[in-house]
Amino acid sequence: MNTRRRISRATGKPMSRLRRWLALALLGTAFFMVILDGTIVYVALPQIAADLGLSAGGAQWVMSSYLLCFGGLLLLGGRTADLLGRRRVFMAGVGLFTTSSLLCGLAWSPALLIAARAVQGASAAIMAPTALSLVMAVFPDGAERNKALGIWGGIGGIGATAGLLIGGPVTGSLGWQWVFFINVPVGLAVLGFGRRLLPESIDTGCMRCFDVAGGVTVTAALGLLIYGIAGASGAGWTGMRTIASLAASAVLLGLFGLIEARSRGPLVPLRILRSRALVGGNLVLLTVGMSVDGMLLIVTLYAQNVLGYSPVQFGLMTAVMTVTSVIGAYAAQAVVTRTGPRPVAAAGMALVGTACLLLTQVSVDGSYWRDIFFGLLIFGTGLGAAFVASQIAALSGVAERESGLAAGLADSAFNTGSALGIAILSTVAVSGARDVPRGAGREAGLRAMTEGFQAAFAVAAGIAALGALLALLLFRPRRLAEGSTVRAEAAPETEPLEER
Repeated sequence: MNTRRRISRATGKPMSRLRRWLALALLGTAFFMVILDGTIVYVALPQIAADLGLSAGGAQWVMSSYLLCFGGLLLLGGRTADLLGRRRVFMAGVGLFTTSSLLCGLAWSPALLIAARAVQGASAAIMAPTALSLVMAVFPDGAERNKALGIWGGIGGIGATAGLLIGGPVTGSLGWQWVFFINVPVGLAVLGFGRRLLPESIDTGCMRCFDVAGGVTVTAALGLLIYGIAGASGAGWTGMRTIASLAASAVLLGLFGLIEARSRGPLVPLRILRSRALVGGNLVLLTVGMSVDGMLLIVTLYAQNVLGYSPVQFGLMTAVMTVTSVIGAYAAQAVVTRTGPRPVAAAGMALVGTACLLLTQVSVDGSYWRDIFFGLLIFGTGLGAAFVASQIAALSGVAERESGLAAGLADSAFNTGSALGIAILSTVAVSGARDVPRGAGREAGLRAMTEGFQAAFAVAAGIAALGALLALLLFRPRRLAEGSTVRAEAAPETEPLEER
């Protein structure tokens, strides 16, 4: 038979096509849980604060504790899966995520909720890159993997917007506890089917070497980076807290580079950064993350604070973006297979920029159909295409033994971009409102707020333009990429995963 089959290292048996796609469905469900949990709490936060007596600062830490642990531990989580076994680490992450979700829903004090959210973020940092590395282990490099990554991108698009869509009705009818409880039965189902559907795969080349110094250093560096960026909108970009956090992060990243250059079993082998596709894919993913979360925050604030839509109403309105992001992601994987990621990523970022330019025309007396609809329609298509194309570029040709590392890098780039985009665009958006004199009236306040949103959308368009330029400069044309693959730059696999 000419059909290419993936081999499970645990059993040595070939994986059928049906089992591969069932494995993708299971891994995609876990990924959906992680993405959903990043946004669903937004809608429930006011009720959580009222029930537990949280201050404004305490309510922020319900989100920040998750973000800090998620962003800081992504790289470590992905590489740990390479060394200890991807299925084993994934199942441990799902179990921890399910348990921490239950504790979040049962929390009777602010301290317990924030601590449980931190554990939830840490477990999400284990699940997300490990699930993606398992997708890479299950699907052969090429058209079938591109199709799987296209579906993966669609799942990400649905999860990012479904939080707004689901969070309102769940909180209103069942209470805020259920935005956490809904993870429990899903997590138990993933645990139940995971052992039967998922193959074990492991980097057998360095079973007993673990870069403790590198892991601690890069985790602290990423945590400080996310902390500094996330708090910049409140503390100011020139505030001592922001400068100290970013400076300390830069020093630790430099130290991390020195450690990796001397380590026998480095967490991030520096040779992997010689891959032009990997570096380019991660830089474009950074700009995608900046555009997506920054834009979603601003358009949400505009719809609710200026146009007066409720969270449930606006959540339903974002359905158009969810649908078009799935379409864009699915179309992108098919086109990338024929043309390579360069034109698809550039076109996707161009669509994102066009959508943001349309949104610069929002007005105080606007409406959903006139001011928001077409922007969301175009944005979703561009988001799906750019995310999938840049992710394929960042992961294609990477040796299977380092798939967890590559997935962790990709997730870290996107997550860091998300925090950076939120911080930059929120700072731009509120700068105009601060200049409104006290007692100027509601109309003047809304006008200043809208002008701030317009400026933020213009900055988002500039970020998208930068992403398109990076794709054109760093992604190789297909005819050149075929002549010099990324695999030649990565370490050879220690065991074959395929048989023909």
